[in-house]
Amino acid sequence: MEERYPPLLVSVLCIGFAVLYLPILVLIAYSFNASPLVSVWGGLSTAWYVKLVHNRELLAAALLSLEVAVTASTVAVVLGTLAAIALVRFARFRGRLLLTGMVTAPLVMPEVITGTTQLLLFVSLLQTFSWPHRGFLTIVLAHITFCIAYVTVTVQSRLQGADRSLEEAAQDLGAGPARAFLEITLPLISPAIVSSWLLSFTLSLDDLVISSFVTGPGATTLPMLIYSKVKLGVSPDINALASLIIGIVGSCVVLAGWLMRRTEQRRELETRMAEQSEESSLGAAPAALRPPRAEARALRFPS
Repeated sequence: MEERYPPLLVSVLCIGFAVLYLPILVLIAYSFNASPLVSVWGGLSTAWYVKLVHNRELLAAALLSLEVAVTASTVAVVLGTLAAIALVRFARFRGRLLLTGMVTAPLVMPEVITGTTQLLLFVSLLQTFSWPHRGFLTIVLAHITFCIAYVTVTVQSRLQGADRSLEEAAQDLGAGPARAFLEITLPLISPAIVSSWLLSFTLSLDDLVISSFVTGPGATTLPMLIYSKVKLGVSPDINALASLIIGIVGSCVVLAGWLMRRTEQRRELETRMAEQSEESSLGAAPAALRPPRAEARALRFPS
């Protein structure tokens, strides 16, 4: 008997999807608008995509945002992973409470306060050491600061659920601590590392408030440029750029889903082949040498 969902639940689901995705579809549709007015439909045209290629200011801001996001997320993943390892593997050490507070503080701190404090810090450093000058470097440092918190929380939760006995078994077989971590633990937490990198990349690419505080002359990110143009009205070339970003992100999501599904199918196939091979080898063995079914299962799945 088919399960029937309540009409109210279906209606709420449809409204939620409409609120999330209908504005995106409208934006993509108006990126092909021939009229220079965003709210007036003037027919289909790809002229704004052509003009986007020649808009040096917009392309420079998009390139700067990508450079900042890639650099900040990569550094944040390295530092956040090390912080997560310290918090999980070392139960007691001096300064643990301070490290935990410093890691989780950016998660609950308002961005206005974070941006103000970092601006005061950079100004003080510039007056004292004549470094750093506000621009690309200060934006990257500011983004690393709040991205580390998300990386640490994500990797820490995965490390706490990882089986420590596998790494200990590798060390018993002669592997050093570094090799055991790189070959055993790192592949186990790699999904958390990848997801934290993607989350940091998205947060850095989308940030406006903190970047507005710590930026300097000649360093304008894409959100800052779009926000400054919104005051005078959104131009259709921004719709074209947003549509391209949506297309790229959507393609990456579809590709990632396809790769994950393919990997899962391959893992299931290898598991079935291993079980069939083990059953055939047990069936070919003499009856006196065959282990009981419970012992054979314990050998396949040790506790």
